[in-house]
Amino acid sequence: MLLEKERNSIVEYGRKMLEARLTTGTGGNLSIFNREKGLMAISASGLNYLDATPADVVVMDLDGNLHDSRTKPSSEAGFHTVLYCQRPDINAVVHTHSVYATTVACLNMELPAVHYLVGFAGKKVPLAPYATFGSPQLAKNVADTIENYNAVLLANHGLITVGARIQNAFDAAEELELIARIYIQALSVGKPVIVPDDEMEKVIQKFSTYGQAGGNK
Repeated sequence: MLLEKERNSIVEYGRKMLEARLTTGTGGNLSIFNREKGLMAISASGLNYLDATPADVVVMDLDGNLHDSRTKPSSEAGFHTVLYCQRPDINAVVHTHSVYATTVACLNMELPAVHYLVGFAGKKVPLAPYATFGSPQLAKNVADTIENYNAVLLANHGLITVGARIQNAFDAAEELELIARIYIQALSVGKPVIVPDDEMEKVIQKFSTYGQAGGNK
């Protein structure tokens, strides 16, 4: 099977998204890019993650040509391909509709460094302007907004996280959902105190060497 390892991972992490309550039903999508082969494995459009098999995962190139598929690729394939073209450090993309991150996005707000774990994304999580899902304009908005961050909020839509591996992108989605919840709760009580940029620079540097294998959490 073409990109068998990547397709197995898409099925695995699709189910993990549901288990972690980062999405519901068929919402959201995820992909892994094999740079050596120039091919992307991406979740299928409108297929429940619990029902998906590796054979349902679409394999395509960054020009949109299908190489192995019995299903249609996610309607959001456009911003996945744009991200892989724009950032050579990105090999995986996770898009969620998690409740608190999406709440921040529906307020058309960025997610600031209300907690140091925002460092999974950078000094903050920027907000991309609203555009219709699956549209070229949405892909452009994501590309114009993400810069060197590892996450971006989509106005009135959800969250995108990226990483060198699918595990990195998934971990970021989980941690940023927690921070979004903390931010919403803090706003309901008063004015949150934001961690200053110079401290966030220290945090991001420490993240680069944290963990058993020099991971980023």
